[in-house]
Parts: sequence; structure tokens; C-alpha cells
Amino acid sequence: MKVINFSEQNSVLNQYMSELRDKSYQRNRLLFRNNIERIGEIMAYEVSRTFSYRPKTVTTPLGTIDIPLPKDDVLLATVLRAGLPFHTGFLHIFDRAENAFVSAFRMYTNREHTEVGIHTEYMASPTVKGKTLIICDPMLATGGSMVAAYEALLKTGKPTRVHIACVIAAPEGVEMLRQNVSDDTTLWCAAIDPGMDEHKYIVPGFGDCGDLCYGEKL
Repeated sequence: MKVINFSEQNSVLNQYMSELRDKSYQRNRLLFRNNIERIGEIMAYEVSRTFSYRPKTVTTPLGTIDIPLPKDDVLLATVLRAGLPFHTGFLHIFDRAENAFVSAFRMYTNREHTEVGIHTEYMASPTVKGKTLIICDPMLATGGSMVAAYEALLKTGKPTRVHIACVIAAPEGVEMLRQNVSDDTTLWCAAIDPGMDEHKYIVPGFGDCGDLCYGEKL
């Protein structure tokens, strides 16, 4: 599995990440969601550079020109609910993509909230057969929910290529993917943080992305 970590290079993405992590900035959910979308747009552009292209002749008012256009048939998938603004950012770029949604969420399996299980409840997806599959989920902590979504989506067919995109990853989640996804998968991360705390939250991270985007859940 190829891993691309944008925090290893300097770009405007660093500004969006610094704001997402700032607990004062997080008080404004609209701004928080907007920055998640922005990171999705930047990442989608970078993913598009890996596609296959073929020329198309375009007629202008004054002549014709050949422009290389992407050949990839994109299926854009996300994990509910935290993935929605990230998915929107990708969809701004891949506006012709088909879309899939997976409800895969973690549940604590002990009273101390230190052990986590994954529950997959719902999926709406066209077939992934022959598609370039992009799975978006802002947080890659244990990697359990991403693997659950990946396995559920691949039951509908075999994609030609798989890209997995996240805003922040933990090394444990990256390793989980290495062990459970195809070798030709590419993982795109805005940042890979040092690890997780005892409750399986990424540290320093920025907290619960779903809650910061949409409000606390019961």
C-alpha cells in the first residue's frame, strides 16, 4: 500500500489543518465543515493526477483544441456521518462521480471505553466493478470502520483501483489498512499523528469530527 502524507510538505493545507486543530476555531461548526471540504478538494485534485487520460477535441468559437480528459469512472464513497463534508469536497472536484454511503461506526465493548468494536448497519452503493473507488473518512484511528466499509463495498464488484482518503490518521490505522486492503491501494492523509489515547482517539488529532461538524450525539 502506498501512503501519501501531505504534512511532510509545505502547502496551504497546513493553514486549514492548524485551524481544524484549534479548539477556539472549533466553536464555529460552519468554518470547521468548510475546512474539511477544502481539504477534500485539495486531495481530490491530487488524486486526479494519478488517473489515466485521453485527448478530446473541443471546438471553440475560433477553432479546435485537443484537451486530455480523465478516463477513470469514479465511485466516491464515504462513511457516515463524519465523512459527509469531506465527501462534499471530493464531489466538488469529481462532480460526475457516482456515490456510495456506508454506515460503519465504532462501539465501545467494555465499561472503561478502551476496547472498540465496529458495526456496519447500512450501505447504498452502485457496483464498484471496473470503477476507480475513492473512500473518504476524515479520521483513520483504529482503521476498523474503514476496513469494514472497504470490505462491504468490494462485495459489489472488483474496482480497477482503490484510493482511501483521510484528514488525520494514526499509525495503528495505517497498519490495519496495510494488513487488510489490496497492495495497489493508495492512502492519502493530510497528517499522520503519533498515536491514540486509551479511548482510541487520535492524539493530538482534533477530537470527534462528527460532533465538531454536526453536534454531539447521544
